[in-house]
Amino acid sequence: MKTDEPLAELRRLDTSGLLALFTTLGAPAIGEMDGEYAAALLAQPNLFAAVTGQVAVTNPLAPWLCKGFRPVDGESGRGYNTFTQVGRVRQRYPMRTLSAPSRYDGRPAYTLVYRAYRSMCGAIHMVDEVRRAAPGVYLGMGTWGFTGRQRRVARPFVLTGPVGPYRGDIGTARRGFMPGPRELPGPRT
Repeated sequence: MKTDEPLAELRRLDTSGLLALFTTLGAPAIGEMDGEYAAALLAQPNLFAAVTGQVAVTNPLAPWLCKGFRPVDGESGRGYNTFTQVGRVRQRYPMRTLSAPSRYDGRPAYTLVYRAYRSMCGAIHMVDEVRRAAPGVYLGMGTWGFTGRQRRVARPFVLTGPVGPYRGDIGTARRGFMPGPRELPGPRT
């Protein structure tokens, strides 16, 4: 299947359709996610999410390009987001990656925990869950917020690739950080 066919289908769906599809998909293995993946927002659940998402990722001064990942071992990995800023590529918002139960259905998801590092995304408790929609196409559900209710609002995005190599680790890890129910609210197995 060509990458553009599942991508076009994802772009046709609204947020509830994307979330329904997400619950049918499987999680990529930690080792599968290696390199940079082009990133784009999909249909957002409400006007607030649409506006904040557009401001964050389509800012003409620093547009969002991709997410980068590398496996550390069979259980976890590292990652970052990449933006262009004044014509230069910049890595921001480091994350720890792991396989964890999804907040939406309890099944495994490739999970990006930003709180593991010091950054704005960590400060707002951002967590992304990713599942494979097709070879080279990944459907993500981003969440952030200070309350459980805020963190239940799914903000869909798509990743395609890999489109390039991982650029290298960034960020300062939070000493002794262990993801808790705020980051990983899915049922424990």
